[in-house]
Amino acid sequence: MKKKVVLIQDDEDILDIMDQVLEEEGFEVTASLTTEPVEKIDEIDPDVVVVDEHIKGKKKGTVVIDELKSDPETQDVSAVLTSTSANLSEKAKACKADDYIEKPFDIDHMVEVVKKNA
Repeated sequence: MKKKVVLIQDDEDILDIMDQVLEEEGFEVTASLTTEPVEKIDEIDPDVVVVDEHIKGKKKGTVVIDELKSDPETQDVSAVLTSTSANLSEKAKACKADDYIEKPFDIDHMVEVVKKNA
């Protein structure tokens, strides 16, 4: 059975690249430019959620992850924060993310982090 990934990014090109690469790696991907998939987390039942810190006009990725990790029903879902922020490791730790991916990222590293957390 395919592992499921919810992918939320602020840049459509990056979203498309990550989506394509992860699908080629055998993941079932729900990709979005908004946090809408998080509202359907029970239906999607992902193995890992990859969220960008800066989502246009929406909650920050750290808030999304913190809410997931604070809810008993979703606290066990792996969450990965992505960003260009200089202090990404501290932000990821503060919101209880399981891992983080710095942008710009190496495709192989991104796949490795998602596989490790899925």
